[in-house]
Amino acid sequence: MIDRITKYPNSPDGDYAFSILIPTWNNLDYLALCVSSIRQHSTLDIQIIVFVNHGEDGTLAWLEEQGDIDYLHAKENVGICFALNLSRSMVKSSYIVFLNDDMYVLPNWDTVLLEEINQLSTKAFMLSGTMVEPTETGNPCVVVRDYGEDLKHFQEERLLEECAGLTRSDWNGSTWPPNVVHVDMWDMVGGMSIEYSPGMYSDPDLSKKLYDAGVRIFKGVGTSLVYHFGSRSTRKLRRPKGKRQFLMKWGLTSNAFGRKVLNRGAAYEPLPENADLGTERLVGNLKILRETWRRN
Repeated sequence: MIDRITKYPNSPDGDYAFSILIPTWNNLDYLALCVSSIRQHSTLDIQIIVFVNHGEDGTLAWLEEQGDIDYLHAKENVGICFALNLSRSMVKSSYIVFLNDDMYVLPNWDTVLLEEINQLSTKAFMLSGTMVEPTETGNPCVVVRDYGEDLKHFQEERLLEECAGLTRSDWNGSTWPPNVVHVDMWDMVGGMSIEYSPGMYSDPDLSKKLYDAGVRIFKGVGTSLVYHFGSRSTRKLRRPKGKRQFLMKWGLTSNAFGRKVLNRGAAYEPLPENADLGTERLVGNLKILRETWRRN
């Protein structure tokens, strides 16, 4: 695979606050809007790195025209895990931000994240911005407000007028993009785990690896907002067995990890050093036995 990846370094050298990694898969219209929002609504100097899977929809030609975006290209879809790990080689800042190509960042999203980081005395953290989504999915970490489920119905002007009223209190359970980690933490845990390729459940897996490496700050910042149209690329995939992969790897379900360890969706406070997982471990082990029996 590595010999089939082409890199296009275009960003000038500079003191970047964040390096944003954006995997994309034949999703040019959403990618262009995402990049436009970064350029319009970022206060800090931002390095943009795009990983192009396929790119048969004009994405490559569009990126070539931009002139200041670093990008990589794979002729086949290698998935999110490989894409993010390969993009790491182009990072020029101390902080990696993972952003979906169907996200639209809102004003000052970057400033408040950096302010949070500057208040910490450690590299051991994972922060997330807060997603605003058009439909209710049961995720306690998002703000539900409909500004359009797709580009055709996107109410950009109304969103920008009302975004100041969409903020919420900070929350526990940082896992989903947009999230930010220090490059040293990313490197220490090995980035994304490729056994989840093309990527489903690799997000909670990264959080679990960071937790095992000593991270106890998994904070969602309620004043750093992005609008999320919702899984424009993953809808194209048949969902792989990432849930089972997480269970077999860690001995508990991803849902139990999110609820019992990360305290997902609760008002933010640093996590205790150790979580009581006795019952959850037992349930996890029973599920592993059942999954093993099914396979055999």
